Amino acid sequence: MHLKLIIIFSLLLIPLQSFSQEEEKLVIFHTPSGKLVIELFPEDAPKTVDNFLKLAESKFYDRTIFHRIIKDFMIQGGDPLTKPGAYEHVDQWGTGSAGYTIPAEFNEIKHKRGIVSMARGADPDSASSQFFIVHKDASHLDGKYTVFGRLATQESYETLDKITSLETAPNGMAFQWGEAEILKTEVVSSSQVSDLLELDKPERMEKPTGEISGSHYSNKKLGFSFLAPEGWTLQQPQKTQPTIPDVAAIGPKVNGIPPAIYISVNEKNDKSFEEYIAEVKDSLQKSIESGELMILNENKITVNGKSAYEINVVQSFANEAGNTVNMKLKSIIISGPEKFYTIGYANSEENFDSTLDLFDKSLNSFTILSNGGGCLIATTAFGTELAPQIQLLREIRDHTVLETHSGAAFMSVFNSFYYSFSPTVADLERQNPMFKEVVKIAITPMMSTLGILQHVDIDSETEMISYGIGIILLNVGMYFVAPLLLIHRLRK
Repeated sequence: MHLKLIIIFSLLLIPLQSFSQEEEKLVIFHTPSGKLVIELFPEDAPKTVDNFLKLAESKFYDRTIFHRIIKDFMIQGGDPLTKPGAYEHVDQWGTGSAGYTIPAEFNEIKHKRGIVSMARGADPDSASSQFFIVHKDASHLDGKYTVFGRLATQESYETLDKITSLETAPNGMAFQWGEAEILKTEVVSSSQVSDLLELDKPERMEKPTGEISGSHYSNKKLGFSFLAPEGWTLQQPQKTQPTIPDVAAIGPKVNGIPPAIYISVNEKNDKSFEEYIAEVKDSLQKSIESGELMILNENKITVNGKSAYEINVVQSFANEAGNTVNMKLKSIIISGPEKFYTIGYANSEENFDSTLDLFDKSLNSFTILSNGGGCLIATTAFGTELAPQIQLLREIRDHTVLETHSGAAFMSVFNSFYYSFSPTVADLERQNPMFKEVVKIAITPMMSTLGILQHVDIDSETEMISYGIGIILLNVGMYFVAPLLLIHRLRK
């Protein structure tokens, strides 16, 4: 079962492969606009650097095109489908890969001008061969994409400027795409390049302050979303065993031990919550009897309006040096409509309390996605000034509306209606930034009216119904009555 700490931490403590032999290697892209000489950061992103070098040495990038060019932002390339004869239509550009993905290696290096970073999809571990080079500082990308190198010569920066000055279509594709083609790739040692700039060490972000800001994870298939602590690495381990979590957020090591927040998802298969809890406890019995594991406490709780079970344990195991390490685990099991979700926090016993508040914030942000997800309001608000308001509305929903029978009944009906169209609109938001802005403007008045519930005391069903009807009528007036009156007035 997923509460077995030895399995979890054996995944987290695997020593990184040494890449010291790659430290002096540079990658040179020859383009019609000039050369791009890239120095690499193997200490910050060893697996990414290894993958990039492997592709470069195999000439994978030869004849590929920087297919997405946005002046004052970045240029993106590395898609094998941009090679001659590899595509049927240019609409396929940007969809190709090396045929596999690599894990994210988010680090503290800032996305300053000239930085080279891996492109990816919504899944943090979806990077493959595509990368981008930052044209102008892009701090909003910091900590969310794997930085693994930067431009290393003056000519490289001039080439970057030439490519970004090419005229492009609205999708970022250059009309003169031949000027943005990688004609040839070289992997050389630094001693072979005479015009290297004397650059300072890359600028880094400050150490995480403990605030959650943007490490958002959402998975329609698993049916949940949550926010991980800033600076922590999100991973999706291969489930070679049932005990391996589906998603893990790994924090910076302290005394050789990284804290971890992980989530496991299991189908209900007609089991009751009580039966599943009993199954969990039975799976621990062998470790308890052997003295490896001790249950500190357990109790039933409520998390965001849903039934949950909390268990705290301590488990001892020997590390690689043969020393005994005591690991502490707090695990919360939540009963969803179709699945059981386990959210766990693991750390060494001595450092457990130091990042416990980060786990509590991640737990409070945990959301079970109805019908596999697709909340258009959350999609619109994510990464914008509306995000704090969305979190506030969630708290109002969980601690005010759902605390009354009438509020819970209304939310049940509302969710059925809302999620009948929300996923489709949310997908359109992701595809079209302009459409997302339109939705943001449209929902702002509604969010403001819902915020009224923050400033009132609701102590009875009658008050909940009264305020609820008032807010509904207010929204009907804003979104339907007022526009109809305006149209009628204009027609007259």
